[in-house]
Amino acid sequence: MSVKNMTKKQIQTFFERLRAQRPHPQTELNYNSPFELLISVMLSAQATDVSVNKATDKLYPVANTAQAILALGVDGLKTYIKTIGLYNSKAENVIKTCQILVDQHQGQVPQTRKELEALPGVGRKTANVVLNTAFGQPTMAVDTHIFRLGNRTGLAVGKNVLDVEDRLVKVIPKEFMIDAHHWLILHGRYCCIARKPKCAECIVSDVCNWPDRFEFGAIKAIPTKNLS
Repeated sequence: MSVKNMTKKQIQTFFERLRAQRPHPQTELNYNSPFELLISVMLSAQATDVSVNKATDKLYPVANTAQAILALGVDGLKTYIKTIGLYNSKAENVIKTCQILVDQHQGQVPQTRKELEALPGVGRKTANVVLNTAFGQPTMAVDTHIFRLGNRTGLAVGKNVLDVEDRLVKVIPKEFMIDAHHWLILHGRYCCIARKPKCAECIVSDVCNWPDRFEFGAIKAIPTKNLS
């Protein structure tokens, strides 16, 4: 059964509720600078935030600048991140990225998508996270949680992550855009989970268009006429 797109009223209510639940949402990655955030997001690909934090909590007190991580070298960096999946390739990319930051950006993290995506190991999603979280730009990074949530609820139906990103940027009201990424990822991570979504506990289940939500305990939907 296909999922209907949410109406403007549904979307407004959806984000008002998420905002009320988490007025000041934040990433669960530990960081104290744009550089630390960049490296943490690079390391988080196919890894949990918890595993990344465990590694960077030891790494950053020793090296938390591009110059300092370069001084560690690939092998030195690996000793700190070897508990993270794909650490060999990630170490190579981090070192290459640090070299470019030193050579081309005075060791600072650039604030444009083009410059960020030119860094080894930095794709569109990572660039969007950094632009949004570190620099307050209204970007939308779509990970597996947000992709699932967007398609399941009818908030943003799309065949791929770029389709979902484009839809989200188009339909989310401006007042919510800065924090929307964090609200969605946290809701997808802890409530709208993959196998057994917690619809009975969900604060937005009544404005969700997922046909199967009632099987998981969702409350009765608000009549469509009230949300058109």
